[in-house]
Amino acid sequence: MVTKFHLCHISLAMLFCMAFWALQVTSRTLQDASIYERHEEWMARYSRVYKDPQEKEKRFRIFKQNMNYIEAFNNAANKPYKLAINQFADLTNEEFIAPRNRFKGHMRSSIIKTTTFKYENVTSVPSTVDWRQKGAVTPVKDQGQCGCCWAFSAVASAEGIHQLTTGKLISLSEQELVDCDTKGVDQGCEGGLMDDAFKFIIQNNGLNTEANYPFKGVDGTCNAKAASSHAATIRGYEDVPANNEKALQKAVTNQPVSVAIDASGSDFKFYKSGVFTGSCGTELDHGVTAVGYGVSDDGTEYWLVKNSWGTEWGEEGYIRMQRGVDSEEGLCGIAMQASYPTA
Repeated sequence: MVTKFHLCHISLAMLFCMAFWALQVTSRTLQDASIYERHEEWMARYSRVYKDPQEKEKRFRIFKQNMNYIEAFNNAANKPYKLAINQFADLTNEEFIAPRNRFKGHMRSSIIKTTTFKYENVTSVPSTVDWRQKGAVTPVKDQGQCGCCWAFSAVASAEGIHQLTTGKLISLSEQELVDCDTKGVDQGCEGGLMDDAFKFIIQNNGLNTEANYPFKGVDGTCNAKAASSHAATIRGYEDVPANNEKALQKAVTNQPVSVAIDASGSDFKFYKSGVFTGSCGTELDHGVTAVGYGVSDDGTEYWLVKNSWGTEWGEEGYIRMQRGVDSEEGLCGIAMQASYPTA
C-alpha cells in the first residue's frame, strides 16, 4: 500500500534527480560555452574561417577533444614536457599528418650508397652544442600545408655548412627544391628525401636565396633562370651510421645534421616546451634538422631539433628530444636516417 509518506519520498527523490541532472546539464553547457569562446578566440588568432556552420561545428568538436586531451595531459604533471593549443588544434591527427609529414624514408633503401663517415674518429665531443649561438642557423621557417619537410631539412643543413665554411649565413630557397628537384624520388609537396635534395644541389651547382626564389607552399613550375643563380653550394653529402646516437652526436658536434623522425603522435603535434620523452614509433615520416644537443636542468640528455612548422609550435619552432634512450634507433627514430652535406 502506497501512503502519502511514500509518495512524498518518491517525489523528493525525483526532484533531487531532476535537480542533479539539471545541474549536470548546466555545468556541461557552461563548459561548452567556455570552450566555444576559446574556439572563437583561437579562430581569430589564426584567421581561421569555415565554409559553413556544419564545418564549424565539426571543427569545434575536434578542437574540444584536443583541448581536453592537452589539459588532461598537463594536469597529470608526470612528464618533463608540456603541451599547448596551437595552430593545429582543429585538426585530427590524420588530417594533420597527411599534408605535412611526407618524408619518404621507405624509399631510401633503394638509393642508399656506400659512404664514408668523416667524423668517425672524432674524440672531442663537448657536453653541449648549439649551432644557433654560433650563427649557423637561420630563423625558423614554416612549410605550411606543403609536404616538403625534406626540403626544409636539407636546406637548413646546407645553410649551416655554408656558414661554417664561409662565415656567411644565407637563407636558401626551399621552393627551388620543390619546383625543380622533381625527376626522382623528390616530388615537391608530395614528399621526398634529404639525400636526394643534396644530390640535386650538387648537380645544380647550388641553390638560390630565399629572397630571390621565395617559398610559395605549393608545387610550381621550375624557374630555370632563378635556379641558375647560385648563392651557396655543397660538394657532397654523407650518411651518419644508422642506429647510432654516438655517431650522430659526433656529426652534430661539427655541423647541423638532417634527421628523420616519426612525428605522427598527438604529443608531438601539440608539443610546447620541455624535453620531449613521449611515446613514438620508428615509421619515419618527417624531416627536421638537429642543430645541437645538451642536458636539461634535471639531467636529461636531449637533441636540439629545428622544425619547419613556424614559431608558434614548440619552443619558438624548436623541440628538445630525449637523447641516449635504450632503443638504438633513438627516440622517434632520430638516429635511423641522418645525413649531412659536405663543403
